[in-house]
Amino acid sequence: MEQIVNIDSGETTSPARPEDVPEKFWDADAGNVRVDAMAKSYRELEKHMSGMVRLPDDDAPPEERERFLRRLGVPESPDAYEFGDDGAETAFSPDPDVNQRLHAAGFSNDQAKLVYNLAQEYVAPLVQQAAVEFEAERQTERLAKQFGGADKWEQMSRQMLDWGKANLPEPALQALSTTYEGCMALHGMMQNSEPALARGHSASDDASMDQLKSMMRDPRYWRDRDPAFIRQVTEGFERAYQRDV
Repeated sequence: MEQIVNIDSGETTSPARPEDVPEKFWDADAGNVRVDAMAKSYRELEKHMSGMVRLPDDDAPPEERERFLRRLGVPESPDAYEFGDDGAETAFSPDPDVNQRLHAAGFSNDQAKLVYNLAQEYVAPLVQQAAVEFEAERQTERLAKQFGGADKWEQMSRQMLDWGKANLPEPALQALSTTYEGCMALHGMMQNSEPALARGHSASDDASMDQLKSMMRDPRYWRDRDPAFIRQVTEGFERAYQRDV
């Protein structure tokens, strides 16, 4: 590249860098393009491009699209998703229809697994809470019908709660007041003026209490509201706290 001579001073100056040449490719002292730097950058770009997965065109043959999906981690079929099993009970299990839609959308195994994990983390608590609220409403309706209407049941429930607080240990009252059967047992105890349940108990009773609390965390108790299972919990509390005589 030709140098520019300043006529007034007689000094020779290098030409300025053209606007379309990046600064890293310009040798200001020599006043020309750094071909070696440009060639090195091109080789690095070519190497990077060779490792990229090319997105198939709309008219690409099916086998090309299949190779593309396999490289992204999409299994060959919906039933080939692997989600693992840690042995824990969850509200959501892999569903064939859901897997079919995930596969059709091109979800990789990790992406599909994330969908189920998010459902378990965010949706399952909402479903569980809705189930508990629905069952609580159903139990309340049964009790209202049993006691002659919502107003009468509201009055009776306050009396039962006051009596339970005065005569029962908190865990026993909690267990009895969460089900229809428990409320009826509590009402019977109050009507019969049964003596208060003993609040002191032995170390062996502590083990029984731990087991009962564990049963209350069981989905059969809080989610399924299994009558037989609930009855076991209620009777367990009655046995754990022997009545004073």
